[in-house]
Order: sequence, then structure tokens, then C-alpha cells
Amino acid sequence: MLIESYLEILFNSFVSSLKWLVGLIMFEEIWYKNFFWAIIIISFFIWMLEIIFPWRKNQKIFRKDFWLDGFYLLFNFFIFSIIISGVYEIVYQLFLSNGLKISSIQIIDLKSFHFSIQLLIFFVVLDFFQWITHFFLHKIDFLWNFHKVHHSVKEMSFSSHMRYHWMENVLYKPLKILGVMFLGGFEPEQAYIVHFTSIAIGHLNHSNIKISWGPFKYIINNPIMHLYHHAKDIPENRVSVNYAISLSMWDYIFGTNYIPEDSGNVTLGFKGDENFPKNFLNQNIYGFFKIKR
Repeated sequence: MLIESYLEILFNSFVSSLKWLVGLIMFEEIWYKNFFWAIIIISFFIWMLEIIFPWRKNQKIFRKDFWLDGFYLLFNFFIFSIIISGVYEIVYQLFLSNGLKISSIQIIDLKSFHFSIQLLIFFVVLDFFQWITHFFLHKIDFLWNFHKVHHSVKEMSFSSHMRYHWMENVLYKPLKILGVMFLGGFEPEQAYIVHFTSIAIGHLNHSNIKISWGPFKYIINNPIMHLYHHAKDIPENRVSVNYAISLSMWDYIFGTNYIPEDSGNVTLGFKGDENFPKNFLNQNIYGFFKIKR
């Protein structure tokens, strides 16, 4: 491709994505495809549950960094998506020009299964690839410097889910696409269901609500388990614990589970976080330059 073609793709993708966001806000998209209002509604609903059924009763409704995390939600889901859309389109076009399609490394033919089974497989496979990505975010120092943004949270609430460095979008996306390629693609309806389900579970996992799911805790992630993933003090000889995104079963399978108690009174953060930047801009520069405060 010529440089002019790349620039044209970047510009057209930016304009198209911006129109897409405006259309969502103005209710121009069918309800189950409306990412903007779906995320707002899911967030508001779980926030109301936090207010009515607080786990840590001394935690304020507008807890520490509430508005910062609210901005992260809007930035990571929408603003950054608009900015990066052109880059993803260029990569997609390069794949196509080299004969690489979404079904090039397909190992499972989802169409041979009932829709509900397709949906389950799609959800489980994507969650596993996200678990792997999350594991390496802790294991590799260079990646951990970006992931520190998410672990700088000092009081957990639903919106803590969205506090993460924009580089995580770049890191998660390729592995999720790889998972999709193993499945040979998916139906759009499946993507919406899986996406909104994952957001709801993620919000709950970070919420100030005490939920364990009883015997299903060995399958589905929960706030008690995930709170210890954010604990400042972790067992010796472990990089971290409880890497689960939506499904806790990966931690039980690979022996990375750790839930010593369920009081909710856990000091959050990471060693040295007193020197970590406190504002959005510096937090997102940190991974590259390691600036203080």
C-alpha cells in the first residue's frame, strides 16, 4: 500500500468511528447493538447494587478516584476506539492482501453446533485467551509497567474495571482475534452477547458487593476472588494470583487461585505504588517513561 492509502484508511476509519459513536448516543442503532447506552445502563445498575448492598460499608458512594475511573471508562471504550480504528483497519487490509482470512487457522466449525453451544464455546475460548494475556501482563516486566495503571486502584468499585492503560487494548486485541480465528469467525449476535456479558461480570468482579456464586465460584469469577488479585500483599514466590477475567476455572485448573478469607478488608495496590502517578495523563505515559506522580 502507498502512504496515501494508509492515510486515507486512517482518516476514513476515524470519521466512520466518530459517526458510529454519535449514532449510538442519538439512539440511531438497534438497542442490542448500542454499546454506548448498554455500558451506561450496566454501569448504573451495578452502581445502584453497590449503594444498596455495600460489602465495605465504610466506603463512600463517590469513593476515591471515582471520577477518574469514570473517565477511563469513556476513554477506553469509545475515545481510544475511535483513535485506533484506522490502525486496526490497516492491519486487517494487510492480512487480506497476504491471503490471511479469519478462517485461515480454524480448528473448530462452530456452525455444526446449536447456537447456544456456539455461544458457550465462543465465550470460553475468548475468556481463555484473555486469561493468558492477563497472566503475561503480570509475568513480563515491560507489560507489567502498563498493567500497573489497573492495579493503582485503592478502593474497588464497578468503575475500577475500566481503569487500565490504553496499551492493554492493543495487547488484548490480537489474542482475542487469534481465538476468533481458531473458531473461524462468529455471528454478530454472539459478539454482542459475549461482550455485554463480559462487561457485566467484569463490573461485578470489581464492585463493592459481596458475591461468591456458591458452588459456581469454581467456574465463574467473583468480587471476593478478584479483590485478592488486587491485594498489595500476595503469597511469597508468586507473581500474582487470581488472573481470571470472567471464568475462575482457569485459576483452579492452573493452580493460581488464592482466597484466604472474605472480609473485604484488603489493602490494595502494589509495592512502590506510592510513587505511581495519580492523574490520567501521567498514568498513561508511565509505561513508556516511568515518571513519578
